[in-house]
Amino acid sequence: MLQQTEGLIKSARESGLTVSLGGEDSSRADMDFLLELLEVAERAGATRFRFADTLGVLDPFVTLEKFKRLRQATEMELEIHAHNDLGLATANSLAAVRGGATHVSTTVNGLGERAGNAPLEEVVMTMRLLEKKEPGIDAGALKMLSTLVANASGRAIAVNKAVVGSGIFTHESGIHVSGLLRDPKNYQFLDPAAFGRSNQIVLGKHSGAATVQWAFNELGITLEHEEAKEILACVRDHYLTNKVPPSREELWRFYSMVKRHCRPACIDQDSMLGIAS
Repeated sequence: MLQQTEGLIKSARESGLTVSLGGEDSSRADMDFLLELLEVAERAGATRFRFADTLGVLDPFVTLEKFKRLRQATEMELEIHAHNDLGLATANSLAAVRGGATHVSTTVNGLGERAGNAPLEEVVMTMRLLEKKEPGIDAGALKMLSTLVANASGRAIAVNKAVVGSGIFTHESGIHVSGLLRDPKNYQFLDPAAFGRSNQIVLGKHSGAATVQWAFNELGITLEHEEAKEILACVRDHYLTNKVPPSREELWRFYSMVKRHCRPACIDQDSMLGIAS
């Protein structure tokens, strides 16, 4: 194998090609043999070695140590190709970079064989925010690209998908929203503006009075704290009954009820069903 590898690389180089040697299933290979292979490849003129975790068996701690050894053994570029069978593709890619990898293999939305590969959008933001390495990718285009690929592939993006999911900038919890309205950094690490997006605050069973006050402020109404608490009871009952946030029209109905001092109607089951209809 070493002889064939050396001969093929030399032949390709003599033909004017740049060579990247792909190491399928490198994560399960004997490390001493892998280092010998790198030595042969570099001597023959290859410029990059592509380390593949083909079955997704690595964890980031092992990945870091393996790439440290690879980096010490060669001057070639090192690429990590991580599979996501255990949900660790992004973590393993980060570990590889810390260990000396110069390139990361990614796919949009993490598409790929079985559980897929390291998602482009996750790796881009991980490199930028945690490694302080600029990948040269426009973060503002990630959501658009993700949606385009999801539509083309017929594979929908999960609401809770990291970076590009629709729920990543959505907040409901009362204490979270209260802190968020004071300072977004209280409960948000990613800046939605960097993605061309904005925060979405929803009213539900976990909401608090501050969320209700914010929602009515968006409607042009300033609520007193006690009014917000009364309307909050209506909001929670509505969500528990209908499993969806109240509409603008329903918020106006709740407001009207509170102003007429008829809060008991908010928690009356028949009344709620009437509102929902």
